[in-house]
Amino acid sequence: MLEHVSIQCADLSRSAAFYDAVLAPLGGRRIADFGDVIGYGASGRPDFWIGRHANGDGFRECHVAFAAADRPAVRAFFDAATIARAEVLHEPQLWPQYHQDYYAAFVRDPDGNNVEAVCLVAE
Repeated sequence: MLEHVSIQCADLSRSAAFYDAVLAPLGGRRIADFGDVIGYGASGRPDFWIGRHANGDGFRECHVAFAAADRPAVRAFFDAATIARAEVLHEPQLWPQYHQDYYAAFVRDPDGNNVEAVCLVAE
């Protein structure tokens, strides 16, 4: 279980527009906005944060998996991501090598991070 995740973004407003769109189908929304850092959550408190690129040289890919309530939410995440022109890594599908009901889609956010929506509930 994660307390929170934070990533650095090259273009914060572009990344914020992307996460505003793709997290909505998963029940997530922008909860905090401090200008240089924006927090998202689904339970009333932010647990996913994006901020301006502030330290470190070069790019190191992050992988973030967001929980989806059901398979239609995974597909809605994927649709929102493709509308936002995200690079598609894997379209929504079952990944039985991970778990018999592991249904997920993978895309790249505007900074090149691997972002996933996953549902572990049988259809």
